[in-house]
Amino acid sequence: MTNGENATTSVLGERNDDGLADSGLWEGDAGTLPDATRRAILRLVRGPYLAGARERQVWSVLLSDEAVIRSRLADMFLDLVIDRDHEVAFVRNAPSDSAPRAVRAEALTFLDTAMLLVLRQTLLSEDGAGRVIVGRSELFEQLAVFRTPDRDEKDFQSRLNSSWHKMQNKLRVLHAVGEDRAEISPVLRLIVDADQVRAITAEYDRLAREGAPPNTDGADDVDGRFVTLGSLDDREDDSEPAEEGGDE
Repeated sequence: MTNGENATTSVLGERNDDGLADSGLWEGDAGTLPDATRRAILRLVRGPYLAGARERQVWSVLLSDEAVIRSRLADMFLDLVIDRDHEVAFVRNAPSDSAPRAVRAEALTFLDTAMLLVLRQTLLSEDGAGRVIVGRSELFEQLAVFRTPDRDEKDFQSRLNSSWHKMQNKLRVLHAVGEDRAEISPVLRLIVDADQVRAITAEYDRLAREGAPPNTDGADDVDGRFVTLGSLDDREDDSEPAEEGGDE
């Protein structure tokens, strides 16, 4: 066995011919997957996504063990999404109306949604150019069109800053590269699809034609949109409760 093969074995653990672990990782372990494969699954369900450029070893395990990882995620009502070209992967709810919602959906304000759309357009416009960096001030200038008469400048800037921090700290589609600049994550290509872009753009066009301020009646301007990208939902299962008075 070569040194490279030895290194792989030490990371993944001993396997049998089916690619499963020959023995448990601890006393009483009923699992069958090697240590590194389990860690890759755990990384995916912890969310919000896996980036190959940042976690090369986990990414390699994901690609080599994709079939079994997909199977185990499906057992948890999760669908695995992989973009090999841009080396990003994440889990989303199984595409079935009857399946329970396993992944948390993040509620978006109107400005959150507008910022996501602008960031996605910026990312796609620079496709093939490597890392895409955006400046906070330049991004805010593009969003200034959405400031309505009932919002003074200070309030509007506060809301933009809140959306900027949500992009960085919750959705993690922005990665800081300086005090006021950030790299746009390639995952944004996947979580906002073409249908969503068309729906959002149509709504913005309508607002522009009618001159209607978006959602000014709510303190947080929640626009009713959600993005599914993140860790497992920690709310109680929404399945039917067990009947009381069953057999003892």
